[in-house]
Amino acid sequence: MAKLAFLGLGVMGGPMAGHLQAAGHDVCVYNRTAEKAEAWVAKHGGRSAPTPREAVEGAEMVMACVGNDDDLRSVCLGSDGAFAGMEAGGVFVDHTTVSAAVTRELYAVAADAGIGFVDAPVSGGQAGAENGQLVVMCGGDAEVYGRAEPVIATYAKKCVRLGESGAGQLTKMVNQICIAGLVQGLSEGLHFAEKAGLDGRAVVDVIGGGAAGSWQMVNRYETMLDDQFEHGFAVDWMRKDLGICLATANENGASLPVTALVDQYYKDVQKMGGGRWDTSSLFKRLRKLG
Repeated sequence: MAKLAFLGLGVMGGPMAGHLQAAGHDVCVYNRTAEKAEAWVAKHGGRSAPTPREAVEGAEMVMACVGNDDDLRSVCLGSDGAFAGMEAGGVFVDHTTVSAAVTRELYAVAADAGIGFVDAPVSGGQAGAENGQLVVMCGGDAEVYGRAEPVIATYAKKCVRLGESGAGQLTKMVNQICIAGLVQGLSEGLHFAEKAGLDGRAVVDVIGGGAAGSWQMVNRYETMLDDQFEHGFAVDWMRKDLGICLATANENGASLPVTALVDQYYKDVQKMGGGRWDTSSLFKRLRKLG
């Protein structure tokens, strides 16, 4: 069992940290809103600290799951940041979905301090975090990853190193690009079925076992048809992720016309007041259009 720290206790980080504590690790948590950290301790045990630096003192490994590039920099850098409190030889594992650029920036800063840094964004949503069934895409030094992987396995069903620093974040971009197209395609299919007078559930029961089947179809078609979107991965966060994808494509020359279009459709959903709705709310947009 290890002495660990976890920074960021949102819908993903909170359950992930909980799995670590339940597995017998000694976990100290930090959250920007202290009340959330206190509530986590009341539920799971462990300890909380008022700053990232204090949370990571003595920790062999530190996990983070915050909001965006700036949030990640704020918990890592500065006099109260995690890097200031970590000892040489420690490992920092970042589960935030951020740009590969900030990952490589922080990897270099950590390396100068003798700290290992693994970018390890996740897929599986809130349910995956709560059930310990996340898929984790990693980048970083092989030796450092090797030390982190057994701990990550506490809340992951699959954890793979894809390459050097930034490879995990680039793989997560591929994941989000694929999801954007899949959800739009599913939304259009269900919308077409409704307009054609078909029973959407019966249609999915038939086509779900064939080439059109997907995780999104299996796990989202019923809530989509029932107009239920107060769950899952929020549109606001998806637009943040797609923005990273499109910016990176602009740099590497990749052509992402469908991703760019779906990003604008999500912008329409935000204008409908659906920033916190699940990404499957693209279907609600089509229903509104008629």
